[in-house]
Amino acid sequence: MFATRFLDLPPLLSASGSVALPGSKSISNRVLLLAGLSAGTTAIHDLLDSDDTRVMLTALRTLGCVIEEKGAALLVTGLDGRLDVKEAQLFLGNAGTAMRPLTAALAVLAATQGGRFELSGVPRMHERPIGDLVDALRQLGCDIACLQTEGYPPLRLGSGAAPTGHGLRTQAPIRVRGDVSSQFLTALLLALPLVAERHAVTVEVEGELISKPYVEITLNLLERFGIVVQRDGWRAFTVPQGSAYRSPGSIHVEGDASSASYFIALGAIAANDAPVRIEGIGTDSIQGDIRFIQAARAMGADVLSGPGWLEVKRGRWPLQAITLDCNHIPDAAMTLAVMALYAQGTTRLTNIASWRVKETDRIAAMANELRKLGAAVDEGPDWIAVTAPVRWTAAAIHTYDDHRIAMCFSLAAFNALAGAAPPAPVRILDPQCVGKTFPDYFERLFSVVRTDTAHVPVITVDGPTASGKGTLASALAKALGYHFLDSGAVYRATALTALRLGVGTDDEPRLAELAAGLDLHFSADQITLRGLDVTEALRLEEVGAMASKISAWPAVRAALRELQLSFRQVPGLVADGRDMGTVIFPGADLKVFLTASAATRAERRHKQLISKGISANIDSLRADLEARDARDQNRSIAPLKPAEDATLLDNSALTVQASVDAVLEVWQRRRPFASPSA
Repeated sequence: MFATRFLDLPPLLSASGSVALPGSKSISNRVLLLAGLSAGTTAIHDLLDSDDTRVMLTALRTLGCVIEEKGAALLVTGLDGRLDVKEAQLFLGNAGTAMRPLTAALAVLAATQGGRFELSGVPRMHERPIGDLVDALRQLGCDIACLQTEGYPPLRLGSGAAPTGHGLRTQAPIRVRGDVSSQFLTALLLALPLVAERHAVTVEVEGELISKPYVEITLNLLERFGIVVQRDGWRAFTVPQGSAYRSPGSIHVEGDASSASYFIALGAIAANDAPVRIEGIGTDSIQGDIRFIQAARAMGADVLSGPGWLEVKRGRWPLQAITLDCNHIPDAAMTLAVMALYAQGTTRLTNIASWRVKETDRIAAMANELRKLGAAVDEGPDWIAVTAPVRWTAAAIHTYDDHRIAMCFSLAAFNALAGAAPPAPVRILDPQCVGKTFPDYFERLFSVVRTDTAHVPVITVDGPTASGKGTLASALAKALGYHFLDSGAVYRATALTALRLGVGTDDEPRLAELAAGLDLHFSADQITLRGLDVTEALRLEEVGAMASKISAWPAVRAALRELQLSFRQVPGLVADGRDMGTVIFPGADLKVFLTASAATRAERRHKQLISKGISANIDSLRADLEARDARDQNRSIAPLKPAEDATLLDNSALTVQASVDAVLEVWQRRRPFASPSA
């Protein structure tokens, strides 16, 4: 997952390939709670690993559930409807799928078995209404206190006193509003089997029930755990007398349908040759958001589907605007608002009042960010209307700590396909917010998108030996979410391969052949060669000595130039070396030439060697560095020198972070965004 403050997306031009979806958030957290309340052990397969599921898992462990990993499955041994822990404070982040059902389950358990629980979350969770669920639980006889604002978390459930023996009022129907969030009804349906031993319990819905497909998911999963709810349309739901949770033994979590919407839209917008194939969800899905396919087809997408898979290509182009009641696909409907940027006419999405009470006010947020790109947008209490831009503008998208906004607006990077000239760069602020449901969303997106190489930004960091260029370049790459290229490691990897195969330093053709075939990858603080970690091996003295010799061969340099150019991939590249800005990437977007005095560099190298237990003489190190500088500056092939348009940075008195900040300041001035937090 990207841990950057912002992520700049270059202009993207096409998409194809296969992407596997993470597990459904809605299914994952329901299954976790059901397994935690059941008797026996449930093996859960393909569970979503995200912020929302982690807070649910932490809560279940706190309550006494035993949770173990077994291969690819997660084993949850449930509580059999009994409280082992009678008092706890649970922090649930911004996970509505954890806060609402845990509130209901713990409220009824505390009332019948005694207990006291406090549930809280991030500030935004404390702004998300839960009053309708609280009112319904109070009808039942549960003791619930809103600790800050009535109708909102944080909450206290139960008084901590022993149960009175009077029980809960389960014989009269419980009434709950259905027009704010379907999660209130879902929470009650998940909790009431815990108190239906003596009487059937009925929930009656007041008003129009929104997001009905999510209630269908709940009913489907309840049946898997032994509870067959009787229903009267969407007005009344009855949990039968004698209900008790039973583990199904094993259960599979299908891919997330809401997350599939981004890749369905991607195919509709950019898969004009080969399709985008989506693995993990298909025509057999139990999720309502699978009906997003119908809306995408209405806009022009060409969709094929089968059990567990979808394939999407561009059909009609430009896309066709639609008017749609989105009550059945509230989360996925956000993707339609961004697809409207590529459509003829005005797309109008209605019956989306639930957007107002999600991770942020999604109607207001989507309207604000769409307008930044140049779209014409109107909005109302429960609707939004979007008309594609006449003129696209570069935009830094504020994500409001909302994962779906970050993922939706990544699709705006294809604006060149809608005629934006020049293409408008898109910046996603706080991209790590996708961790709520899809931690590696951007990595998976980048694996199936394509663009012209010239669109991919490059920053080069050149400098003499021991100037700290590798450290700076690596830190810059992490700060920007870009790929990293250590050119020195490329030459050392060639040398290491040659040493292992017994190839001599004078065999230029064979060395060039080895260089051209290197399978070299950089990730975090690790370098792999043919899948093996060679980070430490590349630092061996004999490897460095051989690398210095073979770097003089023109054929080797030519082969490695092609390899180094191949590292220029979406979303961008930071490359360090001695000729990155002059020979390898002469057209780089930003060139930095790092300098430091020979005395400073010798001192740094001395400290580095001493820390590793290697004795060294600082005067000898300085003399060696000065001699190497002279050789590098006067060599006939790619002599060490700054590019004419390079930014010179003397880091003799700077920390690594100060050097990073200095380069980022220059980078910001060259980007069409006001600041990292614009």
